[in-house]
Amino acid sequence: MSQRFYINWPLVPGPVTLTGAEAHHLASVCRLRPGDAVCLFNGDGHEYPARIVEIQRRQVTLEIERIDTPERELPFTLEVAAPLPKGDRAQFLVEKLTELGVASFVPLDCDRGVIRPSEAKLEKLQRNVIEASKQCGRNVLMKVDAPARWTTYCAQPTTGEVRWLAHPHGSAASPRLERVPGCVRIVVGPEGGFTDEEVAAGRDYGWQLIGLGPRILRVETAALALVCLASAGR
Repeated sequence: MSQRFYINWPLVPGPVTLTGAEAHHLASVCRLRPGDAVCLFNGDGHEYPARIVEIQRRQVTLEIERIDTPERELPFTLEVAAPLPKGDRAQFLVEKLTELGVASFVPLDCDRGVIRPSEAKLEKLQRNVIEASKQCGRNVLMKVDAPARWTTYCAQPTTGEVRWLAHPHGSAASPRLERVPGCVRIVVGPEGGFTDEEVAAGRDYGWQLIGLGPRILRVETAALALVCLASAGR
């Protein structure tokens, strides 16, 4: 696969000028040269093979050769909601969710949660999504949503979607999707766990409690384990 670069505007075959951080990365970090093949994407589901025409001090001119639409998304919408873990673990979580095909991530506000992400933090996480998409080949960007309170999030109307809530006392049997659903929502609680009241609220709104073995997992570990169970073989 050619090296990939993100452009946040519409793309069509023909000339295009790359500026800013991506132009610097192409020319100074990757040290590509005129004639080299690259791949552009903008999150619209397509990718745009191109060749470098000219490299100047602050910009790079490319020629987009065609539009490709490789199928790299899951056949259903997969959403994960979880409190942000501390430090670099939040970036790790977002990067791996992107690689695994998750459509959206919702930072969850729970009674025992300790991280309240700022607007700047959310913007940084969205940039982490872009970098992970460049690496893994996704052409649809995972969306990092605004934080949501658990009591509000869990009560959203459902139209037959699958709802999994990670819980140490949940079902020990590995969950299975008998058919391809329209949407799967996965929720993981904070490091201190959901309160009994929060778990009861989830049950009231149709969330299935899922156990992940006899050990207590970190937020990011539990989230990734459930995503893998939901997306296995799809």
